[in-house]
Amino acid sequence: MSQMTLKSEPERERSIFPTLGEIEKDLTPKRIVCELDRFIVGQQDAKRSVAIALRNRWRRQQLSEEVQREILPKNILMIGPTGVGKTEIARRVARIVDAPFIKVEATKFTEAGYVGRDVESIIRELVDTGVNMLHVRHLDAVRDDARHMADQRIADMLVEQGSVPGDERKQRPTAEAVAQSETDAAARRKREAAIKRRLTRQRNRMLDLLSKDALDDELVEIDLDNEYEPRVTPVEGQATASIEEAKESLNEFFEDLITRRRSRKVSVREARRILTEQEAHRLVDYDAVVENAIKQAEESGIVFIDEIDKTINNGNEYGPDVSGEGVQRDLLPIVEGSVVMTRYGPIRTDHVLFIAAGSFHAARPSDLIPELQGRFPIRVELSSLSEDDLFAILREPENALTKQYQQLLEADGVTVEFTDDGVRELARLAALINDRTEDIGARRLYTLVERVLEDTSFEAPDLAGQHVVVDEGYVRERVEEIAADDDLSNFIL
Repeated sequence: MSQMTLKSEPERERSIFPTLGEIEKDLTPKRIVCELDRFIVGQQDAKRSVAIALRNRWRRQQLSEEVQREILPKNILMIGPTGVGKTEIARRVARIVDAPFIKVEATKFTEAGYVGRDVESIIRELVDTGVNMLHVRHLDAVRDDARHMADQRIADMLVEQGSVPGDERKQRPTAEAVAQSETDAAARRKREAAIKRRLTRQRNRMLDLLSKDALDDELVEIDLDNEYEPRVTPVEGQATASIEEAKESLNEFFEDLITRRRSRKVSVREARRILTEQEAHRLVDYDAVVENAIKQAEESGIVFIDEIDKTINNGNEYGPDVSGEGVQRDLLPIVEGSVVMTRYGPIRTDHVLFIAAGSFHAARPSDLIPELQGRFPIRVELSSLSEDDLFAILREPENALTKQYQQLLEADGVTVEFTDDGVRELARLAALINDRTEDIGARRLYTLVERVLEDTSFEAPDLAGQHVVVDEGYVRERVEEIAADDDLSNFIL
């Protein structure tokens, strides 16, 4: 049986932790916009601004460290109604460059002194996201090596437990029997060598059967570790726990220590899955994960702050937005650049890219406090979606809603065809309802398409093999009456 060559640690590190900026090197602004065009219709100004901001990151990394410190990211403020693609642009960009990304809502935060989340939790959440992202990637990278090691352990267990199939299942002589029957030292060594060779043959036979998945239903007794959870050592300057919390943690530690390992009989299939996870976690250098995650969060992190306009006070001294201006002031340090303490250590926010967004229906960007306005020098306005835009959204993107429903219903054996006039009617009704009621942009399409296909989705298991054509008449039959009634459309659509 051929032996699998395990990757060395440096090889794994290079494959998992690419040099910062390596991914962005070939991503020119034009290419970034083209990638965004695959999923988002229109809004070219916003796409260009984000593409330039990302390219400037790569450009900065090509300069000397002294110059790099002086170049700060140009944060972006997106202005436009809901459902026009603000969040999707930021999320897709983060996927393109494979960067840590979080989306937060400004209304969830309060200024210091009020009950609620503090703005520094944004950075802590960003770092947590980066650590989890790299940890999962690292586990995936060592999965093959971990499976190979798990098979080795299972083979040893099967041989030790006497679970040798076929003619290989033999009674092993005890040590006392060997000592009694073999008094001569040379004969004893010969006997031990013969036993070792037989066990090696049995083990190789096991490995061969395991590679063919021929033992998946056999039972094997394994030791189970508690679910892997990296323990983080507090760093200097981090808030210490109270005495009660320390006692609770100590009790949990001793309970975990007592119950950490337990035996259980499982199938070889299940044992392989469990042991592969154990071995994968052992192969991960968690310190390297944290170190690289911190670096990526600092250099490539993207924070999307939605509903920034809701932090603008309406002039009242009482109410839910009383601390709104305080939230803006608390945001200033982390947006400008400061050090935030996290459970992994201090994180600098100087080069994190912040993208803020808001509809600004009841306020203007100039109503933000002047200091925060200056932290978002790039402003782009996203336009409301027209009927043509909504039609394109249903047709062009790779993840278009019509394509999603076709694939979903195909699972039940139902073929759904959306004709051009049917898609046009959906777009017309969505634009009409958005104009007459609250404009929620492309999100209106979700409600309409779901309403149109509600009966088909419900009866799909009984319609296997049928072909459903969604044309203009099909759409009108199901939603036009509701769309024409303002009261009904307000509640249903």
